[in-house]
Amino acid sequence: MQIAVSKSAELPGQTEGSLHNLTDEIAYQRLAIVNVVLAGVREAGDRHWVLVDAGIGGTAALIADAAERRFGKGARPAAILLTHGHFDHVGALATLAERWDAPIYAHELELPFLDGTRSYPPPDPSVGGGLMSMLSPLYPRGPIDVHERLLKMPPNEVPGMPGWQVLSTPGHSPGHISFWNPTDRILIAGDAFITTRQESAFAVLTQAPEIHGPPMYYTPDWESARRSLEGLAALEPETVISGHGPAMHGSEMREALHRLAREFDEIARPKQGRYVLDAQED
Repeated sequence: MQIAVSKSAELPGQTEGSLHNLTDEIAYQRLAIVNVVLAGVREAGDRHWVLVDAGIGGTAALIADAAERRFGKGARPAAILLTHGHFDHVGALATLAERWDAPIYAHELELPFLDGTRSYPPPDPSVGGGLMSMLSPLYPRGPIDVHERLLKMPPNEVPGMPGWQVLSTPGHSPGHISFWNPTDRILIAGDAFITTRQESAFAVLTQAPEIHGPPMYYTPDWESARRSLEGLAALEPETVISGHGPAMHGSEMREALHRLAREFDEIARPKQGRYVLDAQED
């Protein structure tokens, strides 16, 4: 189940191909099934912007081209920041980090999935319905190994993004984080919640605006996911950019987010499945 919202809740902005320029400092790029965020003022130049997440495999050239259009020819990021390390958020990571000679930052609990140590737990194709859920056993679980450039995210600052805060939002993955700008009330939510029904290939294709819990087939800890969502809703964001779906803003978005937090177990949490049963047995 999801919470549909009107098209007016989508955030307007100048669109250049797959790149959506939302504000003077924030743009996001839709890459098939996932979004990446480019943070920094236009024509910022070399080392004066950051990339949040790194898309699916095969998209490195698309991301690099969008970065050059926004920040200038040859402009490399100060850092690549990860909300988490699932395959659709790190597909172009190794290629881009090497191309740009850029450090990679992630939460401490995500590091084993990024340094070659551990794979993520298997997905659960029995939950959520839809083609994306059914195909989930085929998705890469890692680990990938970018340990030479990998750094632990500082707890009290966001590298390359002054004025932003890092928020611990586990559930979808152990070390999932979100990024929050309290001045402009902009939230980069990763997959703590999303704005399309990611389980459905049709919804992913059409991008109908709706507020939805984290992708069911790849979320192993529903209690933590609920607490994370409650914390994000309490921020009263003005603008949200999630890992999947269109950016949204305004009061209708906030009302939908609060409803999702209040009714999380009915709306977002599956009624059965591998990780629901594991939690009940614990």
